[in-house]
Amino acid sequence: MAQSTPNHTQMVSGWAAHDSSGKVTPYIFKRRENGENDVTIKILYCGICHTDLHFARNDWGVTMFPVVPGHEITGLIMKVGSNVTKFKEGDRVGVGCITASCLECEFCKDSQENYCDQVQLTNNGIFWDGSITYGGYSTMIVADHRYVIHLPENLPMDAVAPLLCAGITVFSPMKDNKMLESPGKKLGVVGLGGLGHVAVKFGKAFKLHVTVISTSASKEVEAKQRLGVDDFILSTDTKQMQAARRSLDFVLVTVSAYHSLGPILELLKINGNLVLVGAPDQPIELPWAPLIFGKRIVKGSMTGGIQETQEMMDLCGKLNIICDIELVDPNQINEALERLSRNDVRYRFVIDIAGGASCL
Repeated sequence: MAQSTPNHTQMVSGWAAHDSSGKVTPYIFKRRENGENDVTIKILYCGICHTDLHFARNDWGVTMFPVVPGHEITGLIMKVGSNVTKFKEGDRVGVGCITASCLECEFCKDSQENYCDQVQLTNNGIFWDGSITYGGYSTMIVADHRYVIHLPENLPMDAVAPLLCAGITVFSPMKDNKMLESPGKKLGVVGLGGLGHVAVKFGKAFKLHVTVISTSASKEVEAKQRLGVDDFILSTDTKQMQAARRSLDFVLVTVSAYHSLGPILELLKINGNLVLVGAPDQPIELPWAPLIFGKRIVKGSMTGGIQETQEMMDLCGKLNIICDIELVDPNQINEALERLSRNDVRYRFVIDIAGGASCL
């Protein structure tokens, strides 16, 4: 493992956290030369995910400092390798969470690279050459073309960026549970943040009956007026929760705060499914009674494979689905991370890396 290897000769400007304080400062580092399977991308925008905050502050104890966060990357291709046929210079592209996998296991061969035992992340991972991966808080990235996504021409590249993580993270379990082909089914979304608001948009686009479940009463107005949800349940209101028992077909839990799943499970119909996509920093509470007496299923899900991410992106282009974002300059990254820690964003921060390229 090394910060770079001999073929890392390209000097790049970026922004990195150097210790568990999480403070991000300008950082110059090296990226590899463009290989035969690579594309070199000029980064225009990069979304800020809650995972970035965890890595910057070493909340999970796995950060390799200095860490350059960022895995919701959009930009333009500057160079293509000799083996690359699906991309050309000038293409609008995105890079999400995955930067490498074994390419040989059953999951890689089934376009589920995200479940490969050797999957490596776009930041804080170990690439094939043994170097540490640096993410999208930077001006340029070199990526293997097999992990790069085409972006729709009709969608703005800033508001598309969070789809590469938040979008696919909610799209994948919704598709897996056939919610994208079941108009009229009742979807519950726990939490109305970066992931939750995209889940709502997918739900409405596919004609589901969408209910937002939140601990914050103030979210009701924005959920209904801004996002057009059908119902809102205040999860701290016992009467509201009781009235909604056995009413939902599928629940997607997007929050990363500690909570008990018991009351949420009671909202599901018999045989209903609940999927966790938020990652709390401590174990959640899972009572047995709602499972056994309701024949309910609890599963987890993480991001999605490259083929599925492309499918999602193409659908977003067709249905005009984008994220609600707040655009920030690189010198506002620390402020944005601090606000994110307080859930003070509607609904995703995106860094304007290139500056002045917002027309793309």
